[in-house]
Amino acid sequence: MTNAFIGADIFDGETRRSGHALVVSDGRIEALVPEGEIGAGVETRRLPGGLLAPGFIDIQVNGGGGVLFNEAPSVEGIRAIAAAHARTGSTALLPTVITDRPEVTFAAIAAVEAAMAAGVPGCAGIHVEGPFLSVARKGAHDPALIRRMEDADLRALCEARVRPFLLTVAPESVSNAQIAALAAAGIRVSLGHTDTSYETANGAIAAGASCVTHLFNAMSQLGNREPGLVGAALDSPDVWCGFIPDGHHVHPATLGAALRAKRDPRKLVAITDAMPTVGSREDVFTLNGREARRENGRLTLADGTLAGSDLSMIGALQYLVRELGLDLETALRLCSTHAAEFLGLGATHGHLRAGARADMVWIDDALALKGVWIGGAAVDLA
Repeated sequence: MTNAFIGADIFDGETRRSGHALVVSDGRIEALVPEGEIGAGVETRRLPGGLLAPGFIDIQVNGGGGVLFNEAPSVEGIRAIAAAHARTGSTALLPTVITDRPEVTFAAIAAVEAAMAAGVPGCAGIHVEGPFLSVARKGAHDPALIRRMEDADLRALCEARVRPFLLTVAPESVSNAQIAALAAAGIRVSLGHTDTSYETANGAIAAGASCVTHLFNAMSQLGNREPGLVGAALDSPDVWCGFIPDGHHVHPATLGAALRAKRDPRKLVAITDAMPTVGSREDVFTLNGREARRENGRLTLADGTLAGSDLSMIGALQYLVRELGLDLETALRLCSTHAAEFLGLGATHGHLRAGARADMVWIDDALALKGVWIGGAAVDLA
């Protein structure tokens, strides 16, 4: 069946157009044409203004809808998390398993493989964050579970069939040779939860690390004589940087400076680092046996350590525009197009040009989310 969406402006990932129709057929974008060029027999749906844009893509989602992926590493757990985030505009995401026992990590990998095979809407790959991190920059990760990568771990990870596969590691726990082997196997290696030096970080980047996990958080900072991982990430034209735009993880002045300083701004990616509270009324959840609580939009452990975020992608977009003053098109690329390119999904995701999946969000002039479609199928926002 072929439909044409009209009445709203359309942002295709690069350009915003008025007076155009987005033609969707069998879950794909067929064409973007002036309204007067809609073919005969095409059913039209008129939207009352606003903007149609590519669906949001989130590369770091720990949970949602009351479900933590570590506690429910199953197809049904993924389905619940993805459904909760779809209602906030995320049409593709990476379920993220944080530092845990090996059986939990590999159950999560198997679950994502099964979910993708089953076509669970929104499940686009996996992010494994730990346990190969630095205790010195553990954040909310359980230090008792953090460890060095062994040869058996490397073999098992490289044998996993899920792609895209994002793996966060610290140079303190993973060698450059292991990073090179992971990258050669098609795993996207990200540096995070590390106190590494600028020089060591650049060595890991040269070995194959291509990303930095939640820039500024749980990592060595930019100093006057030691640039740290933050400096290496901003200075490199090849490294992608995820960042959490919620006003709690990074001061807006710091984040704004980083967005302006990044050598290649196309390699910046807005993420949520979301926890089970997103899409849920429950304010308390358990993280590796420890209680985490939501209060005034912050998620913390008992000692005050930030424990992920309560951020949705529509919330990220609103923050980027309202608090950082970005133009809407730039903010939309940060929430969608860049992530698609990073994951190698740019042919089908992150834009609304012919051949792309019909993954779309519809927002009004106040940046409120009014509609979401995944593969052309409308998501119930209730």
